[in-house]
Amino acid sequence: MTTPSRRGRPRHDDLLTPAEWQIVHAVKHGMTSREIAHRRGISIDAVKYHVANALGKLGLENRRALRQWHQPPKQSALKSREITMDAPMKLGPIGQIARSVKDIKQAEIWYSTVLGIPHLYTFGKLAFFDCGGVRLMLTAEGAAGDESILYLRAADIAAAYGDLRSRGVEFISAPHMIHKHADGTEEWMAFFKDPEGRTLGLMSQAAPLA
Repeated sequence: MTTPSRRGRPRHDDLLTPAEWQIVHAVKHGMTSREIAHRRGISIDAVKYHVANALGKLGLENRRALRQWHQPPKQSALKSREITMDAPMKLGPIGQIARSVKDIKQAEIWYSTVLGIPHLYTFGKLAFFDCGGVRLMLTAEGAAGDESILYLRAADIAAAYGDLRSRGVEFISAPHMIHKHADGTEEWMAFFKDPEGRTLGLMSQAAPLA
């Protein structure tokens, strides 16, 4: 007697489903349910459903706890990296500077044509430029005039996160993936505060193993 096949979506061998991972990364980036729903083209209720499922699976109480939780997806390029805990942590050079603008299209044209800064790519309300190896990110998420954020490169963002926390650094959010390029390279970020409460960022790229 053959066992009838199970209907529905296949089970995943990771802590979270791909959809839940995407929502979790967005929550850790500080996005609201409304912002996530708008960017992903789904309902706010769907976002809340995925968040509730993730919290239940991870045994976390709320979104605040979720923002401090760190573990990369099982199939992530970051997961395949080896962490050398006894190696001295080195941050820098500055990899990115963020600047808020009111009109992303107007700013994109002005920075590229008037200033002549090479335009890398734009998606949504984010536009990226190459300032001699340092990436400039223009964002329409906030109000123009907001303080710029410096992003420091970290060869191993997970190790840097653990090391800085052990030194008493207050993190706003644990490492999370913000973008995956067509070639599989992942962009990871984490945010923390300086002694005066201003935001700084860690950034790292994780390329898939050849």
